[in-house]
Order: sequence, then C-alpha cells, then structure tokens
Amino acid sequence: MTEHAPLILDVAGTTLTDVDRRRLAHPLTGGVILFARNWESRAQLLALTSSIKAVRDDLLICVDHEGGRVQRFRTDGFTHLPPMRAFGELWMQDGRGAKAVPGSGALRATNAATAAGYVLGSELRACGVDFSFAPVLDLDWGESGVIGDRAFHRDPRVVALLAKSLMHGLLQAGMANCGKHFPGHGFVKADSHTDVPVDKRSLKAILEDDAAPYPWLSTTLTSVMPAHVIYPKVDSRPAGFSRRWLQDILRRQMRFDGAIFSDDLSMEGARRLDGQLISYTDAAMAALQAGCDLVLLCNQSLGDGRAVDELIEGLEKAQAQGRWQPSPDSESRRLALLPETLPQPWDELMLQPAYMQALDLLP
Repeated sequence: MTEHAPLILDVAGTTLTDVDRRRLAHPLTGGVILFARNWESRAQLLALTSSIKAVRDDLLICVDHEGGRVQRFRTDGFTHLPPMRAFGELWMQDGRGAKAVPGSGALRATNAATAAGYVLGSELRACGVDFSFAPVLDLDWGESGVIGDRAFHRDPRVVALLAKSLMHGLLQAGMANCGKHFPGHGFVKADSHTDVPVDKRSLKAILEDDAAPYPWLSTTLTSVMPAHVIYPKVDSRPAGFSRRWLQDILRRQMRFDGAIFSDDLSMEGARRLDGQLISYTDAAMAALQAGCDLVLLCNQSLGDGRAVDELIEGLEKAQAQGRWQPSPDSESRRLALLPETLPQPWDELMLQPAYMQALDLLP
C-alpha cells in the first residue's frame, strides 16, 4: 500500500502513555497537535516532544500558537506575543504633526511582524515543536467573536503584507506556515466550534475581498487550513469538505501547491455534512476526498480516547476496502512541513543578537 499519514492527533497529558505511543506509531498518523494541557515547563515540553520523535522521527509536532489569546505556552520564559491586530494598528500609525512620515507605520509594522514570526518560531523550535498553525488571514470585519483581534486588519492588502512579513520571520526560524481560514471566516458571526456558520455572499465578493490574500501569498504559503463555514452560493458543503473550494479554486485557480489541513473534525462545523451528523471517520474521508492532505482530530484523547481509535481503525478499514486511496502527493506535502535545520537551544537563543533585536521590535 502507498504510504500516506494524514491523521494529526493529540495526546492527553504532559507525558506519553503506552496508548499514546501505540496511536502515534500507527502508519496513518502523521503528526501531533499540542494544547495548553500538555504544558508545564520548557523542560517538560522538550521531554515530551523528544519522546514523540522517539516513536517516529517524521511525526509533525504542531500547535496553535498565534499570539494574543491563542498562545498555548505562556510561562517559563515564553514571550507573550501580541494579537495580530496590534500589527494592523501599528501599520496605521505614521506619527503626528510635522513629524508624521507617510508610510512609516506600515514599514514599522512589517518589521515588527517579521520579528514576531522569528520569536514565535524560534522559541517553539527550541522546545522541539515543528510547526504552528499561523498566521490568520481572515479579515477583521468587526463581526466575528471567534476571529476578532486574531486578524491583522480589514484591508486584504494589509493582511497579505503583514502575514508575508510574519511568515518571513517563521522562515528565519526554520518553520513553515499555515494561512487560515480559507477562503475567510471573518465575515460571519457564528463560531464553527459550536455552530455551522453560513456566509451568503457571492463567489465574486469573497474572492475580491476575504480570499484575496491567498493568491497574493501563493509563493509564500506552505500550508492552508480551510474554514468550517458554508458559502451556499458556491457549494452546499463547508469549504473544508468542498472539492470546488479546495481543488477548483485553491489548487487550480489560485495555483496553491502546499499542504491543506482540515480544521478540527470534532468541531460542530465539521460533524454536520449535508444536514446529517456524521462519524469522525466519515468526516475525515470527506475532507480527504475533497482535497485535504491532512486531517485534525483534537481533544478526543481525553478519557478513554475511543474516538481516536475509531478514527484510526475506520480509516484503516476504508483503505483496505478501497473506499479511500492514500496520496503520495499529500505525503510529500506533509513531509515538506518538517523543519530542515536544527533548532537553536533555548539558552543560546536567549543570547542571540537577532533574537534580542526581535524582542525590541515587538509592539
């Protein structure tokens, strides 16, 4: 059988159990996503990530670590990064009166965003984390509570340039990036963690506004996460389960060739498809068949973890029955997200001039 490890799973605690090791060793598992519950200290985190790599060194260790309110590790030396809106606000500040220099705020903001990307990436990598689901490319319409200050700005041109700057900082740290939530989650109020948001705008309106950063960043984006949002004038299915959004628009029209992650399959926006509540296995298969390379199942390792085992066994059975075909292209995209350089140890990083300068540039 062709190898393809599409599942990104989580673990319950601050150390691995034998059950965790069994799940991570499975050939369908491609990575791990960490949460605040997996954190006690830098030493503990480094021990945890090392133990994950000891199971399989090709596992992609991920985290949602954007800055602001979405930052999983906040103590024991980790820098408290500002929300992305802070960079958008800096962009608008050109000084006052005679000292105002048009565009100076924009230049400071791009420099600061690069610094944030470098700090974010280098601190995570020093603790053995390979990848962060950042940055958010959603527009700040002022409507979405779940997005809110996670967005850089309302103007897609500002979003694209600040995101590109932050991605440059991640690249300096040896870390890939993830633009989310394609084609845009900022216009709808509903939270896809608990609801199924619907955006009734036309395809033309979405492409001209919310989705505009994606083709502009086509040479920079290494991965994309679609939104658990339905855009009924384009497709009846949420973007993460839509061949039209992922293959026709993102792949062919926008010529994106990086990895596509599903958002968390345990979210309400992912469990209801065509009006029906579906299993995690069916949700994973729907996402993979629509064009996702990798699928996330979060927070299901807690308790007996039955949902995690059901997903692994269900996808394994679907593969054996020919209902799902592994993709070598998807596996190549997963492997391309792994860092290619060795991380800098924490104590050395703290003394590095580039890192200290980056801290000074943060808003």
